[in-house]
Amino acid sequence: MPIQQGITRSGDSLDNVVWDILGQTYKPVQLSEASFAFDTLFPPGTFVPPHFHPDQDEFIRVLQGDFDLWLEGEELKASPGDLVRMPMGSKHGIFNRGTTDARALFWVAPARRLYDLFVNLDRVADPAEVVRIAAQYNVHFLPPPA
Repeated sequence: MPIQQGITRSGDSLDNVVWDILGQTYKPVQLSEASFAFDTLFPPGTFVPPHFHPDQDEFIRVLQGDFDLWLEGEELKASPGDLVRMPMGSKHGIFNRGTTDARALFWVAPARRLYDLFVNLDRVADPAEVVRIAAQYNVHFLPPPA
């Protein structure tokens, strides 16, 4: 699918799609074979556990709030305006440990099947089921630390 020319307006999403994934709100804003971008809202205390994408680079442009990151075993913090770069295959986790919402633009390249994964994760409450479904789309969660 080629990229569609145009503008996705602030606050809008493609086809008015909104997903609730692990307590966060995701809105797709761009989709093509080459890349997939989505706006996110992470309320305080929400997170994406450590995982990796073997065949996608991932990026985060922080817009509001702070993210605590686990990148290949290193603890880092990203603040508004920062760009987080996670090469394909790198292990990473994303946490909002603050007291305010964190907002960001995420994108992956190439898109692969991440959009389809999010369709299937929408409102799934059981973490074990999230892990099982994600593996079918080549996103792999790491076991919890001992």
